[in-house]
Amino acid sequence: MELHKQQKYSLMLSALCGCLGIWLFIPAFTYLLSRWDKEDFNYCYLIPVVVLYLIWQKRSEFLSMPSCPSWQGIVPLGAGIILFWLGELGGEYFTLYLSCWALTVGLLLLYCGRRKLKTIAFPLFFSLAMFPPPAVVFDNVSLRLKLISSQVGVKMLQLMGYSAFREGNVIDLGFTQLQVVDACSGLRYLIPLLALGILIASQHRTTWWKRGILIVSTVPLTVITNSLRIASVGMLFPMFGPAVAEGFFHDFSGWLIFMVSLALLLGEVWLLDKVFKIRNQKPEARSQNSNGKSEACDVSCDSSGAAPALAAFVLLLVTVGVSQSVDFREKVPLSRPLREFPVAIGDWQGTRSSMGEEYLNVLHLTDYLLADYRNSKGNTINLYVAYNSSQRKGESSHSPGTCLPGSGWVFQDSGNARLQTGNGPPITVNRAYMLKNDERQLMFYWFPQRGRILTDMVQLKLYAFWDALTRQRTDGALVRLITPMARNESLEAAEQRLQGFARQATPMLDTFLPK
Repeated sequence: MELHKQQKYSLMLSALCGCLGIWLFIPAFTYLLSRWDKEDFNYCYLIPVVVLYLIWQKRSEFLSMPSCPSWQGIVPLGAGIILFWLGELGGEYFTLYLSCWALTVGLLLLYCGRRKLKTIAFPLFFSLAMFPPPAVVFDNVSLRLKLISSQVGVKMLQLMGYSAFREGNVIDLGFTQLQVVDACSGLRYLIPLLALGILIASQHRTTWWKRGILIVSTVPLTVITNSLRIASVGMLFPMFGPAVAEGFFHDFSGWLIFMVSLALLLGEVWLLDKVFKIRNQKPEARSQNSNGKSEACDVSCDSSGAAPALAAFVLLLVTVGVSQSVDFREKVPLSRPLREFPVAIGDWQGTRSSMGEEYLNVLHLTDYLLADYRNSKGNTINLYVAYNSSQRKGESSHSPGTCLPGSGWVFQDSGNARLQTGNGPPITVNRAYMLKNDERQLMFYWFPQRGRILTDMVQLKLYAFWDALTRQRTDGALVRLITPMARNESLEAAEQRLQGFARQATPMLDTFLPK
């Protein structure tokens, strides 16, 4: 009887832990639902349904096994709490999603035990597919897939006798030019097709290496079918005109390509089984005792689960209490508003401009400067400074390395450069040579963050987390310089122009940014 009361007490504590977890992650999942509304991630709506179905398939096995609470759940629970603070203070939603997943696994392990959790291990793993990848990963992979699909698509057109040439993400057909935008990168098909490949492999009773081939093949399969879609646009353009690359036909061709990819994936399953006729091995039966019952808990196991559940409840309660009561981000104002930044810098004369409300609503900037500077030779440099007094989730510095490729710019050459800033020591900044149709530009950009000059988004997130803990500050800025290049101008000449402007502008900018 006493054991039964302890189990009820443990179940009540686990329910309270679930409520605390929901409280922690409501903002993150509100944002997650807004991401699912985007065309790239519409497939995420189906993932919870599939996960629930997979768990329903295992319900008999799961319910027949006794719960064997395990202190091992503290490990994923602790990892989830660490990830929560990394995401919360570093301003990264994807880290919060991983935190929620780790906390869920930890709570299940604490209450149900390792053997029982093993029965639903695959549905839990598959549930990770509902989280869209971080923007920096998604945009970089999308750019690479876009270029690969463009290359293969041009080769297909040339093999069919068409005069087709590629420059960046632009395909020149002679009679017209086609720009391969992000929607045609194939990534919006790759992720759901990869998820389907994993799902099919898990349900198909076959050898492990066949399953591996099935999953890995989703990548080249997506590239080939997406390249075929791009090539088909080039072939049909003379007959149907621009309508073939937009509107209904564009959406229908995307749906058709995905269905063809799925059919090829299923055909691959049939072919592997047909060519390699190896008797499928049935999954090993669950360990049973002589009475046919599930294996009992370890003798050392706390079968009531009261102590592990209480520990989890205390950890989550402290996490919720600290997150709601302590402000780790003091809002640090600029030393001077950016509207006072000089419009005359040496030989350069600037003209200010402003961004539309649709961009400001997304960026959540505290202050910004956007100006075009022109010198007596007619050269132009665009200066953009964005400042956040407190960087939070969705309100932090954005990298031009992810934003500009989304608007059609192709990074032909990118890396780092040493930039001389007035009388101070040189700093390391990002350098990118960009192409878009016939336009060329050279860009420098860097992130002044609380006395540091950073060039990497991972660094930015980690230092934001550390400074929030140790200095109660997460303020930071982005500085971006872009100069258009003349048709025959060399990269060295454009770089010297940016270097000269930066030597004059950065000492002035330092008087605006907080130390």
